[in-house]
Amino acid sequence: MPPRDSELSRWFEVQVYPHEPMLRAWLRSRFASETDVEDVVQEAYVRLLRAREQGEVTSPKAFLFAVARNIATDRFRHRLVARAEPLVENEALAVLEESEGIPESIARSQELEILTEAIQSLPDRCRQIFTLRKVYGLSQAAIARQLGVSENTVSAQLTIGVRKCMEFMLRCRREREGRWP
Repeated sequence: MPPRDSELSRWFEVQVYPHEPMLRAWLRSRFASETDVEDVVQEAYVRLLRAREQGEVTSPKAFLFAVARNIATDRFRHRLVARAEPLVENEALAVLEESEGIPESIARSQELEILTEAIQSLPDRCRQIFTLRKVYGLSQAAIARQLGVSENTVSAQLTIGVRKCMEFMLRCRREREGRWP
């Protein structure tokens, strides 16, 4: 039985929408055109919702990122085929040639999901500073100005954030391998 609209809306709001800023930042770091980013995000949402209608999507974030990557790759390939000029060596082509297999893609998605959980487990201010620096690429000075704190505070919070994220990920790896700390 397909989910009701209100149920689907709530699921989307809780499980998918919080990942949109990270998805957009990730896409912007790889594609120059803002319209491409917007189109990819919207198409990824449509495909995610269709998949959700067919059955339970166990990892919405991983699914969303994988679908967005596939859409962006397809668009890039389409432009290459449609291009009339001869192909030249292109950094983006090298990325396509090194595409990973399904196990590697799943492992990367799981690692990304664990990293997201690690970031979400940080204290509020630490998470905010960590995200502004690592996801959005703001400088420590820009973060300090934006948040009205000293650069030393930003530096200290980043150090704490990195340490806590590493500890979280190591703990998850040990648990996955059946070892305890």
